[in-house]
Amino acid sequence: MQEVGQDYEGFHMSKIADHLGIHQHALQLRAQRNEILASNIANASTPNFKARDLDFLSELEKHQPGEAMLSSNQQHMNSLPTTSGPVQYRLPTAESLDGNTVELHVEQMQFAENVMKYQASLNFLNNKITGLMSAIKGE
Repeated sequence: MQEVGQDYEGFHMSKIADHLGIHQHALQLRAQRNEILASNIANASTPNFKARDLDFLSELEKHQPGEAMLSSNQQHMNSLPTTSGPVQYRLPTAESLDGNTVELHVEQMQFAENVMKYQASLNFLNNKITGLMSAIKGE
């Protein structure tokens, strides 16, 4: 009898995860990217430090197999100019003499944009959860 209860509970958790959709994964990736970008900023003056980043779209697509992420404008970049892998090294526009590839203005802009998108994902998830809570309460 306990196994049936576990299946029932797993079914409901699966339905909740389906309702939240890709946004739960987006929030996790945004948090991971914030940590990477913050590390880049903190190491802006560390000799030979290589700036890293996360290819957000390709990582998010892993959670939505078969559904390509499309940009809304042809001029939007589809991915970052980096090497392959989940966490990648950013290619600098100008080399520094000490081998550090962090371009502080780029990192600060990327960080600010990512924080804004993190907050938007958080707000969206909050609205989804509020809707679920209203449905559970019968409101």
